[in-house]
Amino acid sequence: MPDYVLGEMFSGPGGIARGAEMANVQAIKDGRPSRTAHGWAVEYHPDTAQTYKNNIRGASDRSVFTADVRSFDLRSVPEFNAFAFGFPCNDFSTVGEHRGLDGEYGPLYMYGVHALALHRPDWFIAENVSGLSRANGGAAFGKILSALRRPTRAARQDPYFEDFYSDELRGLDLDLEYDLTANLYRFEEYGLPQKRHRILIVGIRRDVAEKLERGFRVPARTARNPRAQKSARVAIEVPPIPAGAPNHQRIKHSDAVVERLKAIAPGKNAFNTAFEDERLRLNVKGATLSNIYRRLDPDKPSYTVTGSGGGGTHMYHWDEPRALTSRERARLQTFDDSFVFHGSQPSVRRQIGMAVPPEGAELVIDAVLKTLDAVDYASEPPNLDTYALIQKYEDLEAEADPQLSIEEPASDPLDDPVRRFDIIAGAGAHIDRPEMIETELRTGTS
Repeated sequence: MPDYVLGEMFSGPGGIARGAEMANVQAIKDGRPSRTAHGWAVEYHPDTAQTYKNNIRGASDRSVFTADVRSFDLRSVPEFNAFAFGFPCNDFSTVGEHRGLDGEYGPLYMYGVHALALHRPDWFIAENVSGLSRANGGAAFGKILSALRRPTRAARQDPYFEDFYSDELRGLDLDLEYDLTANLYRFEEYGLPQKRHRILIVGIRRDVAEKLERGFRVPARTARNPRAQKSARVAIEVPPIPAGAPNHQRIKHSDAVVERLKAIAPGKNAFNTAFEDERLRLNVKGATLSNIYRRLDPDKPSYTVTGSGGGGTHMYHWDEPRALTSRERARLQTFDDSFVFHGSQPSVRRQIGMAVPPEGAELVIDAVLKTLDAVDYASEPPNLDTYALIQKYEDLEAEADPQLSIEEPASDPLDDPVRRFDIIAGAGAHIDRPEMIETELRTGTS
């Protein structure tokens, strides 16, 4: 029986789960004892859930739930002692409306907090986009970290949780606490062939952490020098994608698109290209997004793989005048060729773009398992100050109502400090900065 049974929320097609499998392989090679195994997963999108079931060892119709987490009963899942959730990033992305906690998806992180409060796993990993650190003027991240640090206290201040799990409240541990480490991972600096920048939060339950020789540490970067980073060409061409590989169908383009792509140099896009034929210019005013008809630079990591495709937002080959196939995109996301995505081309494209890269998940899960096994590894300080962010949020909350401590659940939902902070954060939400967005798009941040 494995040491750690992994439950997942917002599982996507299985990037974290595949990364966990890869970490197991490394643990076996090293002769280390700790392993993970699939326990359960919940995913809203039917095609994505089917992809997970088709590819992850041990997954089945009984363990993979196609459901909306907002109505999913966490009492129905098998027992688990490790947890992962990449809560939806739409409202935290640097591209878009930047609604943060005020958006439709921003508050969904609380359902991961509910899982922690109800099941007390030994450790967890939470993942989101780099824009999370700036949402709601930077205060949203502190709020999320505070809830992950003491999940039961945060959950007890959520009226939905109080109502839905009313029969479970008496047995909950109000003192449940996790030691947290948050870090912005620039995956190209770890040898992944993509400039994908993501925040990953690792939490180890306090009583488990107290028994360890040392706490979790951020794995040291292995490819800080750009010359050592894996290029898009190497990822896609070495080894060659086999003939007949799944999800490798090409998209048929119009003649105009083909001619436009022929005129764009590798690494360039439709807005920094001087077209000799005026008919190839895009008749769009004020559009500056740098991934519009952007071709890959074959000698550098790719820009961020997304779920987009329409309006010139496919990723485009550096040599051939065409969009990448889904299999080529999957390689940039570090999915192996045996990983088959279920659904139509747009559905598959979405799944690949929204996934956590398996090699990125592997490096973090491998470090967690080494920490739990008291095995040393090369590390570096985190680039985010987790507890300073928590303190900043909690100080703001105390200023809003110094008579109400966050240490106890609110007795009246109308006095809920989380709701009150939403109002404060909404009033102070940051103003969009187009120049910042453009800079991050050029560097591959999403």
